[in-house]
Amino acid sequence: MGKLDETAKGVFTIAATPFLPDGALDLDSVDRMVDFYAERGATGLTILGIMGEAGKLSTGESVAVIERVTARTDLPVVVGVSAPGVAAIKALSETAMDKGAAGVMVAPPASLRTDAQITSYFQLIAEVLGDTPWVLQDFPLVTGVQISPAVLLEIFRSCPTCVMLKHEDWPGLDKISTLRAAEAGGARRVSILCGNGGQFLLEEMIRGADGAMTGFAFPEMMADVVAAMQAGDETRARDLFDAYMPLIRYEAQPGMGLAIRKYILAKRGAIAHATTRRPAPKLSDAAVAEVETLLERQEARLAQLS
Repeated sequence: MGKLDETAKGVFTIAATPFLPDGALDLDSVDRMVDFYAERGATGLTILGIMGEAGKLSTGESVAVIERVTARTDLPVVVGVSAPGVAAIKALSETAMDKGAAGVMVAPPASLRTDAQITSYFQLIAEVLGDTPWVLQDFPLVTGVQISPAVLLEIFRSCPTCVMLKHEDWPGLDKISTLRAAEAGGARRVSILCGNGGQFLLEEMIRGADGAMTGFAFPEMMADVVAAMQAGDETRARDLFDAYMPLIRYEAQPGMGLAIRKYILAKRGAIAHATTRRPAPKLSDAAVAEVETLLERQEARLAQLS
């Protein structure tokens, strides 16, 4: 696979990390999950992200996941390498690229407070990573770091190896519009893929995003919405998005979202077990019943569209 660049678009699915019931890595499920995502329209994969439970993996486990995913697919693979120190970021990035990744993703540490600190940090990241293309993860709801459009544009200008923004600000639609307007005025263009579980995908595409980088349990929804928008069929995109919206909303619950997503992925055969590594919440019987009802109603809405 080639290296990531500014032309990336479509759906880079944030991949779950499968575990066995005892919490050990389930590498066989990694294979079936990769195939599942590819068969349902993913144009790339992002592994070891926040929803991939990267913080619960040992270094050896992280490397094992990278090796398994890159060996299984020809899709471009982005590897989350965020860490408290740049030495760890550099080491995991080098491993990821050696194993065939297309690029890496870095989020800002929570210690950054000022615009100057944010800009300097990502300039340091660009220096440390060398010629490795990287994605800037802008997720202030988790990191606590607010990055303005002006700061992003300065990072893009001064760091040519930053080729993509993972836009996960909320509310953040105006940020996309501001960045695209600046690019129309001559600023360097980067790819913008959006997160937040796909909750705002339709509006993000209208504002100028190139697609999605998130992990909703129905990646085909994101692929079909992006394809419809790129084809200029907004009505079709809206109809598809509306059919999935109740489940998107339910999966977006803070703290419970990953357990819900893994339950559905296991039910769909993408992974063998819905295990989330401890500490993690478990779905109650009532929550499972609610998910099942949403799945039934979603299937009925989709049947009306076909």
